[in-house]
Amino acid sequence: MKLMIRKLPRGGLSAYAPKKDLEEPIVAMEREALWGGWVRLKNGWTFVLPALPADTRLPITVHAHKLGEEDE
Repeated sequence: MKLMIRKLPRGGLSAYAPKKDLEEPIVAMEREALWGGWVRLKNGWTFVLPALPADTRLPITVHAHKLGEEDE
């Protein structure tokens, strides 16, 4: 599923899933550098992000794998 990751104005990160027209804050991350691990959204969805360099600029749209369910 495609996800757009961006920085929030008040700090933190959010993820937008255009296919679902859903934007949620990222509340937990496997890795401090974000890339190559999982992230959990406020609504409970968990995605595995691709391995990208730690200095990758945001916002960015990536293909992420949703854990716990098949891609919808």
